Amino acid sequence: MNELIFVVDDEPDILELVAIHLKKSGFKVTEFQDGNSFLSAIEHQVPDLVILDLMLPDADGFEICKYLRKKDEFCSLPIIMLTAKGEETDKVLGLELGADDYMTKPFSPRELVARVKAVLRRKGGEGNGAQVKIGDILTIDLQKYQVTVEGKRVELTPTENSHGIQDFETSLF
Repeated sequence: MNELIFVVDDEPDILELVAIHLKKSGFKVTEFQDGNSFLSAIEHQVPDLVILDLMLPDADGFEICKYLRKKDEFCSLPIIMLTAKGEETDKVLGLELGADDYMTKPFSPRELVARVKAVLRRKGGEGNGAQVKIGDILTIDLQKYQVTVEGKRVELTPTENSHGIQDFETSLF
């Protein structure tokens, strides 16, 4: 694992705890104590995942999440909200605004790492989560309905297109 995780939280102890556990699991971590520094940094380097607190000194985590989801370059960026806001309405709002997962404080660092790994698995390691790669030979793009073999596009039959790429992928195995 070499994925870069941005952790945004105004509590230094939480930042340190999360960073230690993520680094022990093989992730690279960049820490931010406020929303503005995070938003400045993300314009220059896009991480593989963001762990976002909702109550920051200079910004609202819900607003940051909405902002990221509206921008093309960040719309598929995985976001895990890690916050003291544990009410059902907060959880539902966070997920509806586009968070991929939601954890409340206090939390288990091991569980957080497991959730990070799960979200990254769903992402597929391909940025948009819409590609399946089999070795260096076969790539299936689930959104574009395209298949490439050794970098050359394979034309799909009307049947394969009408049933969707997922059926085609299943028929390969």
